[in-house]
Amino acid sequence: MHLSPYEQTMWGSSRGVKSEKLTHEEINQKYRERELRIVTETNREQLPNFIAALSRTGWLELQPFYQRRIRWDVPRKSRLIESFIMNVPVPPCFLYESEFAKYEVMDGQQRISTVAEFYQNEFALKGLQQWPELNDMRYSDLPSEVRRGLDRRSISYVVLLKESTKTKNDELLLRQQIFERLNTGGVELENQEIRHCIYHNEFERTIVRLSKHTAMREAWGLEKWTEEEDTKPSMRLLKSSHFSKMQDVEFVLRFFALRHVEHYRSGMQSFLDEYMVRSRNFTEEDIVFLETHFRVIIELAREIFGANLFRPWDAKKSKWASAPQIAYADATMIAIGRNLNKADALVQRKADVLEAVRKMLIDSPSGSFTGKKNTRLDVINRLDKFSEALAIIAGP
Repeated sequence: MHLSPYEQTMWGSSRGVKSEKLTHEEINQKYRERELRIVTETNREQLPNFIAALSRTGWLELQPFYQRRIRWDVPRKSRLIESFIMNVPVPPCFLYESEFAKYEVMDGQQRISTVAEFYQNEFALKGLQQWPELNDMRYSDLPSEVRRGLDRRSISYVVLLKESTKTKNDELLLRQQIFERLNTGGVELENQEIRHCIYHNEFERTIVRLSKHTAMREAWGLEKWTEEEDTKPSMRLLKSSHFSKMQDVEFVLRFFALRHVEHYRSGMQSFLDEYMVRSRNFTEEDIVFLETHFRVIIELAREIFGANLFRPWDAKKSKWASAPQIAYADATMIAIGRNLNKADALVQRKADVLEAVRKMLIDSPSGSFTGKKNTRLDVINRLDKFSEALAIIAGP
């Protein structure tokens, strides 16, 4: 298996989490030392003041705020604005103090973006039931009394202060725990969305970048990437759960992590979390290696499987499936990676590869390549089985 320099030793290092059983006195001592105790402050700002603050350089880190894939439509945004107009309590947002007096949005980005967009006249109200008279109006169109009333409303936010943690490891763990417990926005955070908001490093940016690869987009049925997508994804993209829930980014992460399947434990999501924690130590050399390696594998996979990439054989219909399948796609990528030194032979015999894979799927127990069988042994077995099938076709 092709590994970057740090990957060759990364599993020998401790994640830095104590797991031994503690006595009551040790637990009390830990509490006295304020380990994992959260230090917060609560603030309220009138909406115009809060919107003005967003424009202040360095006050709020907008990158995680705008890079999560927004899933609120105009009617839902309108209901939030209607709640402010009616003075209905709106749950507080949560910010993290990344540096002294500098913040990142942990929870509430949908609410913040909605308010900012409305004050900037970027959408008109739609679908209001309590105030239907305001439908089709933008902020500048509101009657004067309604606009003044809205301007008096406040948005509240809780700030998780830097004093809450002492080390980078503690910070990552605490932020993950906070994310896993927050659901105030009404849309439960997906696992990859949580990772995306927590792990601000070059590796995380790399897997987002790789998810835009043309071969990836074609295989998962997504439209070709454009620069406009990064700030304003099309409605077609947002309607795809593979995109809106960041499953495309998670698939890239799965590839990198499953190259270390011998360390798989505690389920797929915990395994991916573990890999992300360790990725913070990747050097520029590691990043370059990993990005190049993924591009080589995905392009080779497309050359071999063509339009059937990531689409398993459907025995019931006697044809290749019309939709890709994640567990089968994992196995495809890992198997090609393990046989990379035989790439030329696999391309030359791609018709034989397709036939061998078809027979492998027919002969395998039901669920082996669909993800229904997902224990550690199941995952290892499907990766090994696919790898062996390709190795036999490629020859010595």
